[in-house]
Amino acid sequence: MLKEEILTEKAMRILSALGFPEAELSLLFVDDEAMREINLEYRNADKSTNVLAFAMNEGEFSDINPELLGDVVISTETALKEAREWEMNPDVRITQLMVHGILHLVGFDHEKGPDAEAEMEVKSTELVRMLENNEQLAGWLDP
Repeated sequence: MLKEEILTEKAMRILSALGFPEAELSLLFVDDEAMREINLEYRNADKSTNVLAFAMNEGEFSDINPELLGDVVISTETALKEAREWEMNPDVRITQLMVHGILHLVGFDHEKGPDAEAEMEVKSTELVRMLENNEQLAGWLDP
């Protein structure tokens, strides 16, 4: 089970580091089946994925609440599989996915080409390292 207070603190630190200290977002943690359904409904892709981001600063109603960035959806099932496969700490993998999703919400997009991909990777690595260096924010998963 994920520890809500640690997730909240990590999200707040990510947003502050990116220059959005007053911004709001929602985090949703789901299993692979729920992620597949979300991916199918919103991206027309009938498969699960590790993270999706839905920005609120795009589209017809983007100006209603400028502080509301959007939603980040993470499949904990996939994150845990990836952590096992890559022999890494599950906390770190979930942190990576959370950072990735939030970066999308603030305008980073690795699909815009090699330069944008490299820029997003550098920022992601910087943020994950910042969070990993804070021992108080370790232990996302309850034992």
